[in-house]
Amino acid sequence: MIRYYLIGLIILTIAILANIIVAKLGLKTWYDFLNSTENSSFTLMDYLWLFAIYPLILGLTAKLGLIIWEKLF
Repeated sequence: MIRYYLIGLIILTIAILANIIVAKLGLKTWYDFLNSTENSSFTLMDYLWLFAIYPLILGLTAKLGLIIWEKLF
């Protein structure tokens, strides 16, 4: 159970950092996507970020969490 908690903390930390970085780059976050209205405009890069790059980063972070867990224990 502690293993999943550690991996979850790592994913959460990277997700927060990623959201801070993309907000500074001017890309939309999931918060923007879920609260969008009909007048909201999303670019191709916004969609690539939300549906390809962000999930990839989170998946790789989960793998990183497993590697860290194996190194520590």
